[in-house]
Amino acid sequence: MTERAPAPGPCLLLLLSTLVSGVHLQANNSSERALVYRPVLQPSESVPPTATYTLRTPGGTACIRATLGAEFMVLDQKTWYFNLDQSRVRLSGYCGKSAALLSLTLPDNAASLLFYFTKEKKVFYVTKITAHLSPLPICKNCTKRTYTGLVDHEKLFVTKGVHSFRCNSESLLHLSSELRLKLVPLKMQAFTLVKGQYGKEVECWADYNKRVIPIIIGAAVVGLLLIALITYLVIRDRRRTEYESL
Repeated sequence: MTERAPAPGPCLLLLLSTLVSGVHLQANNSSERALVYRPVLQPSESVPPTATYTLRTPGGTACIRATLGAEFMVLDQKTWYFNLDQSRVRLSGYCGKSAALLSLTLPDNAASLLFYFTKEKKVFYVTKITAHLSPLPICKNCTKRTYTGLVDHEKLFVTKGVHSFRCNSESLLHLSSELRLKLVPLKMQAFTLVKGQYGKEVECWADYNKRVIPIIIGAAVVGLLLIALITYLVIRDRRRTEYESL
């Protein structure tokens, strides 16, 4: 007869919850004491860690690839923050001919982030994003809450053919009155990935503006300086001509 390993005691649970940042491990009241994952909201934001997620078909072909950092923003009395940690993410989803899903879920369904892709001819885009977060209560006497939200019937992160979408600027999505989602950076491609790798990048408008606007402003300043210089030279030559005629 095999002996059952002793259940983790309160000291061990306290040690585990202390060592793992942003995580709370709770023990239930059963005799076998299961560990439960619950995210911990933070009062200030930090740069979310960037991770790459690759979803493959049953045959092993990469059909969705996404590189992103994800920050959940909860608006409850004040703004609270939680960053998605790749080491705890469970990756799942599916890939069809015209529809695909990338699902990122945390243990015990404590949080989820789902991207729904649509393909029309040679164009693909994200048509829906859903998310939920079930953190520890924000105060000692607060009740447990789950924050949910979605963006639906949209054409987000559009690109064509075997190109990938890239945005290094912040992509802030309003999922509900109490939940926001910040994606930074973001790079993704669905349906067709040559050798499982990203194709040529299509940059977002925010990145394009950051890159082009300084060039336009610089060119405008140079143009104004040239106009001023030419005007000065013309006026000086006219005055010199007038002096010579006198």
